[in-house]
Amino acid sequence: MKIQERTGAGAGRSASPAQPPVGDRLPSPPRERKPALAALAVLLILVGALGATMLVLRAGDRVEVVKVTADIQAGESVGNKVTSVMVAADDSINYIEWSQLGALKKLKAKSTIYTNTVVMGQMFAAQEQIPEGKASVGVALKEGQYPAGVKPGDIVAAYRVGSSSSSSSSSSGDSADKDTSSSASGGAIVPDARVNGVADDGDSTVSTGNKSFTLLVDEADAAALASAAAAGEVAIVRVPGN
Repeated sequence: MKIQERTGAGAGRSASPAQPPVGDRLPSPPRERKPALAALAVLLILVGALGATMLVLRAGDRVEVVKVTADIQAGESVGNKVTSVMVAADDSINYIEWSQLGALKKLKAKSTIYTNTVVMGQMFAAQEQIPEGKASVGVALKEGQYPAGVKPGDIVAAYRVGSSSSSSSSSSGDSADKDTSSSASGGAIVPDARVNGVADDGDSTVSTGNKSFTLLVDEADAAALASAAAAGEVAIVRVPGN
């Protein structure tokens, strides 16, 4: 009897939970504000903008200057042996700016300027600078009187060649005999001359094989070399020291 009463008492109840009335929802919790994160985001934006500004400013402080692409010997001009590079602007350094290249080509190097050197104003002068005790002598040579591939900066020896020196020695005095004997023994007029310049002779459209060389020699040897060069009796050879 007791079991039946309990069953009957629960028979009128619904098995599903009671639903709240339609439209009666629970309120959502208020959103939590994070001022620290907002401030950090603003700070990052400002830092990025400042970095971009600094890059622009630093790029504006660079200048285009002249750099040497091949060795330039003393007394030479830069010619076409140059290129442009960007460097940081510095008023304390006497850079030659790329816009001044035309004026630079009219100047002569005071001393040897090596490849990849950034050019500065003090490296050049309006005229060739000849070291004390030295002289600059020009010689015009035919093909066969110079070795192939001679270029500025090479060290060469200059010799007297031809028959005029030996023929004149037969009718000259003792001093001429000494000169002839020195030439016959293979003595060089100049044992170590530095080539400062090389240029082709004749019409540029026709290769004659003739070249003009500018040699830097000891002042004491300049007269003998110039005399032999005027007679067309000079030949040069490349010697150790290059």
